[in-house]
Amino acid sequence: MSRILIVDDDKALVRSLEIHLSGEGHEVRTAHTLAEGWERVEAEPIGIVFLDLKLPDGDSRALLSRIRARSPGTMVIMISGHQDMQATIEAIRLGAFDYIRKPLDLDQILVTLEKAAGGTRRPAARNDDLRLPPGSPARPREIVGRSPAIVQILKQIAVLSESRVTVLILGETGTGKELVARALHEASGGGGPFVAVNCGGIVPALLESELFGHEKGSFTGASARKIGKLELAGSGTIFFDEIGDLPSDLQAKLLRALQESEFERVGGTMPIPIRARIVAATHRDLERRVAEGSFRQDLYFRLAVAPITVPPLRERPEDVPLVAEFLLRRLSDRLGRRPVPRLTERAMAKLAGHRWPGNVRELENVLTRAVATMRGDLLDSDRIEITPPPDETEPVSFPSEIAPLREMEARYVAHALRRLDWNIVRTAEALSISPTTLRKKIADYGLRRPEERGSR
Repeated sequence: MSRILIVDDDKALVRSLEIHLSGEGHEVRTAHTLAEGWERVEAEPIGIVFLDLKLPDGDSRALLSRIRARSPGTMVIMISGHQDMQATIEAIRLGAFDYIRKPLDLDQILVTLEKAAGGTRRPAARNDDLRLPPGSPARPREIVGRSPAIVQILKQIAVLSESRVTVLILGETGTGKELVARALHEASGGGGPFVAVNCGGIVPALLESELFGHEKGSFTGASARKIGKLELAGSGTIFFDEIGDLPSDLQAKLLRALQESEFERVGGTMPIPIRARIVAATHRDLERRVAEGSFRQDLYFRLAVAPITVPPLRERPEDVPLVAEFLLRRLSDRLGRRPVPRLTERAMAKLAGHRWPGNVRELENVLTRAVATMRGDLLDSDRIEITPPPDETEPVSFPSEIAPLREMEARYVAHALRRLDWNIVRTAEALSISPTTLRKKIADYGLRRPEERGSR
């Protein structure tokens, strides 16, 4: 059994945890401030410390660093009830063994203790310049949530930020994959810019020039040299969003560039080194695409060195209230609304009861409409307008005779366009294809808006 120190200013929580852990055979010590915690560490050997992130006499990351310096073998497990992405990442970087969000779950505590008793401490980050200043304000791009899945993502970001390993971020549309990429960039020190390339939102004929740049006169219309995204990223981060939509010819060129760690501008002969960190993301099943032959296996292996999976919102319902409140604060700043609207219990229940097929992006759209039309500072359920999924509003019908697949696809694409008022971006997201692919299908099937048909 272990000698455990619990440092938290919530005396009821400390007492409850002390009773449970003592009942498991552990020798438990307690403290309610940073000063008391340090006294306990100095007084006797401590095997495991449960350390609250926010204490009355200061930021607990300072105590974490002192414990690490004095007793490298002591495992520190951070606990917190506050939403603070930066603090979570930094605590892991500074050498915390684990990070647990409140309210605490006893089973999770016991599992973490088992791991700590047989684990080895990760070394803390050596570059103090990479630390985030205590008390940093929440940023608009905060990764919000207290679910184990979100905490696990923040742990992965902390670990991966200590190297330049290539990262592949997987998840459905609207889950916040770019947020994860930006958090990784910032946790890595932010040396150099964060440059994003939307592989599905750029016309394929222009994508090579957009990515690698081109020399003057290299093709018709190239009136001047253009610096590509890979070069612009410098020593920062290059983020390939929707990498699964990258055309096959560019897959081969990108693979070669990554293998050689250099590239040439279109029409150029001078090799340019790649210094940026490579991060890619997709909502597609790349393993299936590899099996189908539409995505190169060697490029997939090159990108998926360190995968991070962002779960859909429906798989972490406990995060919905936190995400909703965070979005309300952000929307209020954007729309200049004060005070920040508060959700009633009925409104929160309505949000919590929806499955959110569009994930955080759908939730943000719903709240934006509500805030823009509400009066007062209380947001009630009657202002929460949620569009049910198609299968909840209308039955799926099929023709009596078997129709060609192409014909059925044309019908369904036309149906989706009508449902979403011919909004190309929203329709492409709903169909899980790129806007470029959707436009091609529209042209292939000869689909036209109603007003366009009437004018012919």
